[in-house]
Amino acid sequence: MIPPKIRTTFKAITILVVLLLASCNPKKEKETVTAKTEIEKSENILLKEWTGPYGGTPAFDKMNITDIKSALEKGMELNLIEIEKIANNPEAPTFENTTVAMEKAGAELERVYTYYGILSSNMSSAEFREIQKEMAPKLSEFNSKISQNKKLFQRIKTVYENSQKTPLETDQQRVVDLNYKSFAMNGAELDEEKKKRYAEINKELSGLYTTFSNNILADEEGYVIYLTKEQLSGLSEPLVKSYAKAAKDKGQEGQYAITNTRSSMDPFLTYSDERDLREKVWKNYYSRGDNGDDKDNNEIIAKILKLRKERVGLLGYENYADWRLQDRMAKKPENAMQLMNAVWPAAIARVKEEVADMQSIANSNGDNITIEPWDYRYYAEKVRKKKYDLDSDEVKQYLQLDKLTEAMFFVAGELFNFKFTPVKEGTVAVFHEDVKVWEVNDKTSGEHIGLWYLDPFARTGKRSGAWATTYRSHTTFNGKETVLASNNSNFVKPAPGEPVLVSWDDATTFFHEFGHALHFFASEVRYPTLDGGVRDYTEFQSQLLERWLSTDKVIDNYLVHYKTGEPIPKELVAKIKKSSTFNQGFGTTEYLASAIMDMKLHMADPTNIDVDTFEKETLAELNMPKELVMRHRTPHFGHVFSGEGYATAYYGYMWADVLTADAAEAFAEAPDGFYDKEVAKKLVKYLFAPRNAIDPAEAYRKFRGRDAKIEALMKDRGFPISK
Repeated sequence: MIPPKIRTTFKAITILVVLLLASCNPKKEKETVTAKTEIEKSENILLKEWTGPYGGTPAFDKMNITDIKSALEKGMELNLIEIEKIANNPEAPTFENTTVAMEKAGAELERVYTYYGILSSNMSSAEFREIQKEMAPKLSEFNSKISQNKKLFQRIKTVYENSQKTPLETDQQRVVDLNYKSFAMNGAELDEEKKKRYAEINKELSGLYTTFSNNILADEEGYVIYLTKEQLSGLSEPLVKSYAKAAKDKGQEGQYAITNTRSSMDPFLTYSDERDLREKVWKNYYSRGDNGDDKDNNEIIAKILKLRKERVGLLGYENYADWRLQDRMAKKPENAMQLMNAVWPAAIARVKEEVADMQSIANSNGDNITIEPWDYRYYAEKVRKKKYDLDSDEVKQYLQLDKLTEAMFFVAGELFNFKFTPVKEGTVAVFHEDVKVWEVNDKTSGEHIGLWYLDPFARTGKRSGAWATTYRSHTTFNGKETVLASNNSNFVKPAPGEPVLVSWDDATTFFHEFGHALHFFASEVRYPTLDGGVRDYTEFQSQLLERWLSTDKVIDNYLVHYKTGEPIPKELVAKIKKSSTFNQGFGTTEYLASAIMDMKLHMADPTNIDVDTFEKETLAELNMPKELVMRHRTPHFGHVFSGEGYATAYYGYMWADVLTADAAEAFAEAPDGFYDKEVAKKLVKYLFAPRNAIDPAEAYRKFRGRDAKIEALMKDRGFPISK
């Protein structure tokens, strides 16, 4: 792990991105000046300071893959010089000359990271993946040069120990504590022989992570199903047009393409009447990384698990989960498992009820089938119509992406006092024509907060899913830095002139990721290290924002029919709310299966592990319903195996959802509900603005006056509450 300040600002990306081995031998401070002069004269745009309005912005329009290697090398060279200067400072270690100096280090490198992140997640190509593969082990070596710098750690440790005797200001103390613990957790106190092995393991892991993620992307790009007009039964007109455009973009005009991504697969499985095609689409998607070919990830996962266990063993830990969770809210894997085990029985019991309902409809239709995983979404939709007279496709007619964006801006204005204004095209550089940019200001004072970038559509070379990230985070310790935040989705791009219509689930995800962006914009921290977060807490703020999608002010003003402009009918809204716990068995079970699998894999002995067998046996032990699968099967579980951000941390979504459900009740009980100004002030003050400057448990208690309770989550999902 890269120390807090040195780590990439590309926070949400699941691929572990660390940087390059420098060939320099840092000696004197003047080398920094020389190197920076070289940068000023350099033609490499990736290294240069960002210019233009809004405090400067990345030159995405001038970004070139051929510049990436040299930019990384030079950025590393500068960074290592800075680190060596801090480590060899003859003065006694202090917060200013050690901690603050580290917070300032690596500015050039962080600019390069921004471009690297875009090329990795939004604009990947075969050429870039080769560079990524080549660089991975070198990047890891560079990381070890910092984390294993003996003199640097001794200074960090001295500052930490002194702060225990003479405490610093609260946020400074938090930076010092996090810095010290990060180095200690990553082998800084090992002997030289163990340090060497630790670095070797990290180097090997970095290559495996890159290969794993590129294999998934290759399987997403390599499997496409083309349909004819005769195979479109059940699909809506907007969806058909989207599939037609996808085919045209791939040079198959006149056909209809189902690409191997969730945004393309999910609606097809929900609406298509062609069962054999549903099965084919389902198998393509859920077999990513598990096809027994050169893109198969099973052996890679086995190697990753062995190396992770060996690495934490050097530090004295029994397993990876024990090591990883020590600085999370859960503290230890047993606590995370306790939460998941408390919910699991209710989830699979609900699945049994859902399957019975679906089978009944299939039988009454004379379909003569037994419900299989590729049938679940299709028949669940029919159950929804029968039980609640609710047609998801009808709901989609009122969920336009543009109007949902406006709704999010409205919520941000009500809760955070933010105003979003479109930036004139051409004012700010973007990396693709689909990307749009808005300026964010304080509604009252007009103060500039930052810019919000939106990259909404799926494309070749873009990783699947939805995520949020920052290109620049808020800090004030070295002059105020404004925020450059981005949301990234994979909606199917519509035909020209057609609106983007999304499902209620996709609309919820859209609000969720915007919650991350608001967390970035609301930051009031001084130091970069504090702009990070605790993994099983940072999802809480974004999950909480999902609740505003179903508030009356959003529904009444922003959910309008895409053709007529008529507001969504009250009776349809009533059906949506009445069905709020519908299909919670499916949603909770597919998620929890992945989260439990993540934890069990990292608590098991990986010596002779067969990943496919382990997955099957674990699911059997859990009594996993045969009618559905894990949300992320192990061979394509990118959260966990294309980096370490979510390794033994996928449970964090549920941990955070306990907080979410409990916090939502605070709003529901307030005089003005979800738009209550007093509760909103506390929300911003204690849960958004501090970022990681306050211990998460303490921050939540300040907001709620107590710890969160699981009862609210069970109630939300319509599950029975244990007494």
